[in-house]
Amino acid sequence: MNKRTFIKSITLLGLSAPVFGRLDSILAAAESSTAQTLAEDEDFWSKIRASYRLKPDYINLESGFYCIQPEETLEHFIKHVREVNYHGSYYMRNYRLENKARVTAKLAEMADCTPEELIITRNTTESLDTVIGGIDWSFGDEAIYAGQDYMAMQYMFELVEERYGVVRKVIDIPMHPKSDQDIVDAYARAITPRTRLLMVPHIINFTGHILPIRKVCDMAHARGVDVLVDGAHAFGHFQFSIKDLDCDFYGTSLHKWLTAPLGSGFLFAKKNQALKVWPAFAEKPTEDDDILKLNHTGTHPAHTDVAIGNAIDFQNKIGIERKETRLRFIQNYWTDQARKMDHVEVFTPIERHRSCGIATAGIKGMEPQEMAKILMDNHKIFTVPISRNDVQGCRISPNLFTSTQDMDVLVNALKSMA
Repeated sequence: MNKRTFIKSITLLGLSAPVFGRLDSILAAAESSTAQTLAEDEDFWSKIRASYRLKPDYINLESGFYCIQPEETLEHFIKHVREVNYHGSYYMRNYRLENKARVTAKLAEMADCTPEELIITRNTTESLDTVIGGIDWSFGDEAIYAGQDYMAMQYMFELVEERYGVVRKVIDIPMHPKSDQDIVDAYARAITPRTRLLMVPHIINFTGHILPIRKVCDMAHARGVDVLVDGAHAFGHFQFSIKDLDCDFYGTSLHKWLTAPLGSGFLFAKKNQALKVWPAFAEKPTEDDDILKLNHTGTHPAHTDVAIGNAIDFQNKIGIERKETRLRFIQNYWTDQARKMDHVEVFTPIERHRSCGIATAGIKGMEPQEMAKILMDNHKIFTVPISRNDVQGCRISPNLFTSTQDMDVLVNALKSMA
């Protein structure tokens, strides 16, 4: 088998399996339906649900940490593991880099950037911390982020404060803003001539609040400040273009909403912005503006890289518009009812465009840990307790395998608990 044939074959393993053909026919039959019509079609989504192997022990409403792969992607991944293992070092020395470059180009196309601006990483934390820790900080430089940011990034800013004397300026994002300008102003007020970097979450991980990234970037750039975006819960969740965001750096995890194998993500750096970042690990000499200088972490699971391409293929089959519309429908299905309940507080903005699949609700007077325990023990609903920045409740993060029947169980549970 020659090199080109091998590269092609390793990306097509298992495509003839009957279950994959059934999905294709289901989607073909729905081709003429709009995304909004399909969003409310439980029969259609029950067929998509069959693409996943779900545990019968509980209703899984915690896709935000790691979302299980559909069987199609999982079978591809397992076959890639076997194939890489079968070839051993021969694969690693001859095909690994070319396959990784091919998948990188496929990711870049989905993200709407160039392959030269993107590298595959293991997760969002690795991506964002590479930037935070790699900037050539000077004593007194300022970094701005929000109290609602993911804690791993906050810890990294604390580390550069201790190491380089960086001044951390922590702002508060309005939970229920009256307008986008409320959010932009919260960041703008913190900027001074010493500000080097502003980090902003594309979607707040524990409330599902989607922020107006482009407006924040425009404001920051007008003041000469670079913007790092935490997209952990955004990529593969709803439609957007990194080019349109006009951020300087963007990091995400692919094992969440893209449902790629566990331990996959990417880092985007706008053209020439990699110049500003030192690599965490030394690599052979490269151009200072080459993002690949940030991608040397030693030997890694190469089969995961290839399977990312299969996750993209599955996503493309479903269609991002269909996916986003369905996830937003499912979220509004339960939150619209929860907002009317006495003693229940929903911490996610009510405006439809400010959220998608994720939302968080709490029972007034009940500790989040107790709430999560009752949901699991009494109602067989698995979720995650949240106790952050005045948010006391449980985050609900469904996925394409979630039905309105599942959400009815949640709604009834909230009623009984409230």
